[in-house]
Amino acid sequence: MPAEWAPHERTLMAWPTRLELWGAALDRAKDQYAQTANAIARFEPVTMVCNPGDAAEVQARTDDGVEPLELAIDDSWLRDSGPIYVVGPDGRRAGVHFGFNSWGEKFRPYDNDATIGTRILEHFGEPRYEAPLILEGGSIAVDGTGTLITTEQCLLHPTRNPDRTREEIEDVLREHLGAERVVWLGQGLVEDRDTDGHVDLIAAFTKPGHVLLQTVAPDNPNYENVEENKRRLDAAGIEYAPLDVLSYLTVEGEPVAATAMNFYLCNGGAVVPVAGTPEEQERALATIAGAYPEREIVGVPGDVLAYGGGGVHCITQQVPA
Repeated sequence: MPAEWAPHERTLMAWPTRLELWGAALDRAKDQYAQTANAIARFEPVTMVCNPGDAAEVQARTDDGVEPLELAIDDSWLRDSGPIYVVGPDGRRAGVHFGFNSWGEKFRPYDNDATIGTRILEHFGEPRYEAPLILEGGSIAVDGTGTLITTEQCLLHPTRNPDRTREEIEDVLREHLGAERVVWLGQGLVEDRDTDGHVDLIAAFTKPGHVLLQTVAPDNPNYENVEENKRRLDAAGIEYAPLDVLSYLTVEGEPVAATAMNFYLCNGGAVVPVAGTPEEQERALATIAGAYPEREIVGVPGDVLAYGGGGVHCITQQVPA
């Protein structure tokens, strides 16, 4: 599996549709998905998967670089339900289709999302490998040289693969994603109510052997978990730099924690969800700019995305060149 900073052919996204999730914020969610897609389209093409009949709405809200693709979906977090791409030593590309059970069957129905990875690969005529594991794309991060990081909270969660040991899960990650080393962090964000500790809310590789890590003040409920994750990174020989902004806000009357950590790297750019105070947004963007000095940093609104349970990274999936 290539690192996210490797060249892309395109980005895959999916259009918001689950009313039970978004409620009165559904239209605002569509706006923020569209703004994200338009920002990415400045750097590379975007394919927006949407339910049959929704293509006209996608086209009306997005720029020319965003192409709708009508395929039935239940939800719009394609990082987790879509295919994960790998590249062979000869440069040929294939998609890996992992099992998807809607984050431990938290939302129903999910029949369409369980097969959307396969149907996307069929549409583009891509080779496919079926992986015998329930796994969401947001639960892993790779550096492109064989190191994969994840969290025990998610991959060992009893609602994912209760019949598999840690070692058996590692074997699948090696066989299907080319992971030579799996580094297990402990817990994700305590505010992560839906995904059971996805790693893309707390860490992202900036280069091989180095990550940007979500950090917090000692009075924050995440502090002890962050310190434990630091110890595990130290033990694995992985360096880290802090992203010390975790914003707390209210969306649709509900308290929400929003992190800029859930950004997405596209060709020459980094698209970052921003929320919180202007000072928090500026500090987060500056931190990410320092981590990726050769990239153009683009901030997009992230408050409603956080309300839905994620951010820009959660709603995108890269197709490597």
